[in-house]
Amino acid sequence: MIDKNRVTVNGKIAHKGDSISPDDSIFVDGKKIDFEEEEIIIAYNKPSGVVCTTSRREKNNIIDAIQFGKRIYPVGRLDKESTGLILLTNNGQLMDDILRGRNCHEKEYEVTVNRPVKKEIFDAMEQGVPILNTITRPCKITHRSGKKFNIILTQGLNRQIRRMCEYFDFHVRTLKRIRIMSIELGDLKEGTWRALSQDEVIRLKEELNK
Repeated sequence: MIDKNRVTVNGKIAHKGDSISPDDSIFVDGKKIDFEEEEIIIAYNKPSGVVCTTSRREKNNIIDAIQFGKRIYPVGRLDKESTGLILLTNNGQLMDDILRGRNCHEKEYEVTVNRPVKKEIFDAMEQGVPILNTITRPCKITHRSGKKFNIILTQGLNRQIRRMCEYFDFHVRTLKRIRIMSIELGDLKEGTWRALSQDEVIRLKEELNK
C-alpha cells in the first residue's frame, strides 16, 4: 500500500521507514486509521505511606512509586496508612464501572484493631453503622482471632472501616485490602505490581456486566 502511494501521514505521502506515533494523522485510501490504545490493568500491593493520587506534587504519589512508564490511573483509593490491593488502568470506562457505588462490588480487607472484639460488636457492625451522615450498608465480617478480622464491604465511604471501628471505640492498627471483586492480592509482594491475567480480565468484565 505504501509503494502504491495509498498511505498518507499528516497529509503527506508515506514512505517506507517513516516513523509514526499515535498523535499522527494516518489515512489509507482517504480513510482515517484510528489507533486503539492497548488496555492496561495492573494489580499493585500498596505500601503504607504511598498516596493514591496522580499528582506529582505529592512526593509519595502512587505513580512515582510504581514507575510503570505509561499513563495509568488508580481505581479508587486506599488511605495513606493502609496497604494492599489497588488496581490501576488506562481504561476510564472500566474504572467508572468498578467505582460506581450502586453496583455494590465487593472489596475485602484484613483488619487488626487495638483490643479484642466481642461477637456482639461484629453483629452490630454487620447491620450498619451511622457515619458521615448515613448508615453503612450491611457487610460481612469473619473473626480471625482476638484483635483480627476480615470485613467485606460493598461501598467505599471515606475511611469507612476506620470510622466504623471508631464508632465502637476501637482503633485500627493495620488495614490491608486483599480482594477487589474477583481479583485477589494473593502473594504479591508489598511495593510490587503485576499485570492481570487474561482470565482475570475476562472474569472482571463479566462481573461488571452482570
